[in-house]
Amino acid sequence: MNEFLETYQSDIIYATTVIIIVTALYLLTRVLRKWFIKKIQEKLPGASVRPINLIKQILTVLWLLLGLIALSFIFIDEETEAVMRGYSKLFGYVGLVAVLTIISLMISNLWFKYKISKKIEENDDPTNFKFLRYVALILIGLIGALIASLAFPSLKGVAQTTIGGAGIIALIVGFAAQEGLANITGGLFIIAFKPFRIGDRVKISDTMVGTVTDVTLRHTIIRNFENKRIVIPNAIINKEKLINYDLEEHTLCERIEIGISYDSDIDLAKKIMQEECENHPLILDTRSQSDIEEGKPMVRTALTELNDFSMTIRAWAWVRNHPDSFSLKCDVLESTKKRFDKEGIEIPYPYRTIVMKDLTEKHTENLE
Repeated sequence: MNEFLETYQSDIIYATTVIIIVTALYLLTRVLRKWFIKKIQEKLPGASVRPINLIKQILTVLWLLLGLIALSFIFIDEETEAVMRGYSKLFGYVGLVAVLTIISLMISNLWFKYKISKKIEENDDPTNFKFLRYVALILIGLIGALIASLAFPSLKGVAQTTIGGAGIIALIVGFAAQEGLANITGGLFIIAFKPFRIGDRVKISDTMVGTVTDVTLRHTIIRNFENKRIVIPNAIINKEKLINYDLEEHTLCERIEIGISYDSDIDLAKKIMQEECENHPLILDTRSQSDIEEGKPMVRTALTELNDFSMTIRAWAWVRNHPDSFSLKCDVLESTKKRFDKEGIEIPYPYRTIVMKDLTEKHTENLE
């Protein structure tokens, strides 16, 4: 036993040292992971800790691989040892680049999220930061992949050419081909000209109405009133005519229409609709002082259409914003219907006159 220990003493010491170093690095990685997670949660509650966990996994695998390679030096010859040293350098380089890339992505993402939250707290527009966040993350990821590819001889020439400039142009053209270019350009136009911003309520069609929640490189996301997300490519949304309820002036005029029968009292119907609108708590008085002195009504009502079986009475009611307009319209329609029922104002159903001709007598004459 003593002879064995004396013969392999240096190898045993080397192996023990390697195991101790790998174990220490593993334990240090776990401690640093917990410390970083604690700090991130203190500074930014609710922030994702997935990148920290991913870094911990990468480093754990890296320490294990490097440790195994180091231990293999005990059993291999010099020629194989040179090959294994090359592998250890490759694994170390790729692992270091991967960790630095993930750290850069995490820091960039957290910084943009912090800026976005500050903009929201200050009731400012966070659209630019949300869009630039995607641009920054994609660029960091591409740069990390290009630097990592330098470690592979077969890809080294391609990476150097790409970094040099010619490959970047080819990469951009390939990435932006076909619909990609249109969507990216559309996103840039949205950021530059701001037809809408994050948080604006927009209407693109009767089925696409809601609040803008995000603008990415490829698409715009709208949350409708059913809390469903509508994903619209930027190229499409730039071609559509949309209504932005929150662009500059938030107040708007809601048109409330009800059809009454031709036998109903038009003046009474107009008066009821006017009173129901003016008595609603969400109504906005847009009259000037001179209008008030002249006795002009807060809500204007008028007969706007003579239909096949009904007459349309319309009321123009001003409100502070789009949500108020929806609530006011629903409430006024209900209260007006109840008032109409009490006052004898009829809301008619479609009428159809059917003429029945008696052909029996004519048919009998033809037989005679």
